[in-house]
Amino acid sequence: MNSSNTSRLSIGVFDSGVGGLTVLKALRAQLPSEDLVYLGDTARLPYGTKSPASIARYASQATRLLQQQDIKMLVVACNTASAVAIDALREQMDPLPVIGVVEPGAAAAVAARPGGSPLVLATEATVRLGAYRRAILELDPEASVMELACEMLVSLAEEGWSDGPIATAIVQRYLDELDDQANNPASVILGCTHFPLLREPISAAFDAGVSIVDSASTTASVAGEMLKSLGLINEKSTAGSLTLLATDGATRFARVGGWFLGHDLSAADVEIVDL
Repeated sequence: MNSSNTSRLSIGVFDSGVGGLTVLKALRAQLPSEDLVYLGDTARLPYGTKSPASIARYASQATRLLQQQDIKMLVVACNTASAVAIDALREQMDPLPVIGVVEPGAAAAVAARPGGSPLVLATEATVRLGAYRRAILELDPEASVMELACEMLVSLAEEGWSDGPIATAIVQRYLDELDDQANNPASVILGCTHFPLLREPISAAFDAGVSIVDSASTTASVAGEMLKSLGLINEKSTAGSLTLLATDGATRFARVGGWFLGHDLSAADVEIVDL
């Protein structure tokens, strides 16, 4: 696994849709020489409405396709799949590394304020599964974890309404549901890969001293550290390549994905695959 041939392989990233592109963007920023392959299972989104057995099966199928792309690491850029299937995917990928988005975000929140009161902003499915709560409490049993489902923020991100008065009002409407303690958290975890696009209105809703934990950038940091420790960093001096795969809807993927990546995409940039 430590051979120079392996280090030249790609990093595989998958999500149920386009939200994981925030993780991909962070990976490109932190690891610019790495080749990246992204798979969005857009034909079967959202995973959060499916049974755990179906989620695990879908995640395994997505991983199998990425394994066929000769990857050296798998990044599960889906909170639901990370919560349900991360252990099974690690077994499937063994001995190659697998990183989910939940554990890095939880670790960053604990590091920001041990024994504090982190607030997790996520989708209904992620809150229901309680993955961030479990991960935080495993690291810091004294933490007082608060969770808030903010489903409409996903739609805002996918419509490109990531700032301005509409985004600000909707963020505040969700936060109005919290009690006084929750309105003063030690840290705020952006527990959905869509939410980094709404970082500005979310940050503005809290005091300046509140740490905003972006699960996309924290996951990219952990991926870089792991590659380095395993001797798998690609040392080439040129920029890495990017391959975008989806299971349906290349035109919509390109339109929405362009907002997530910060540059225009066309349907021709997206290859449709069958799992």
